[in-house]
Amino acid sequence: MAPNTGKKPKGQKKEKVFHPLSRKADQLVRTQIRKSKLAELARARTRKHGDQVNLFGFFYHAIPPEGVLTLEDMHSIVKDIWFTRFDAELESERASRRKGRPKSAKEQNLESIKEREAEEYRTGIEVIDLTDPQNVDLFRQWDQKEVAYVQQLRMVRIAGDSPTVAVLSKPGMHPLLKKTEIVESQEESVEMDTDEAPLLLEPPSRFSSTMMTMDMPPS
Repeated sequence: MAPNTGKKPKGQKKEKVFHPLSRKADQLVRTQIRKSKLAELARARTRKHGDQVNLFGFFYHAIPPEGVLTLEDMHSIVKDIWFTRFDAELESERASRRKGRPKSAKEQNLESIKEREAEEYRTGIEVIDLTDPQNVDLFRQWDQKEVAYVQQLRMVRIAGDSPTVAVLSKPGMHPLLKKTEIVESQEESVEMDTDEAPLLLEPPSRFSSTMMTMDMPPS
């Protein structure tokens, strides 16, 4: 049996202990707080992207086989299908709760989601513009996974308080959408030039005679 020399094995470092009020301890605490905040932001980002994927996926399956939707169609889909997706689950939770018992955490969460989404829709919710043919064609090519692709598309804001109005919130950064925007701008420019053409096509003599008369000294 080897004698116990009391020496620690090589490579084992002694754990440092800092005074709670020391500068080093304060740095460690601030570092830990920062890591916790970053982790929470990362979780929030993941939840947000998950919500976006769910919403985008819902509208992806709402695209008609051919053509586009009307603004009225988009409102109906949001109100009658998207907002009611938890209704059956919520009713099941309510039915399983005994009389006089408090609401379960799941029931409270579902009610909170419905209230939040209803308020968002009332004031304005951003959705993919399914009334624009080019935008719909591009949306059909989505792989139902990549959020960044959908974020390049044209977005509008619709609100329950103004069902006949759709406000363009993002014109779309996809190259094909930008190309369409340039063509439409050029067409508008041509229309403006045509409207002004009758003034430019007047015979010069009409204006020159007037100027000559004004410039001639009185007789």
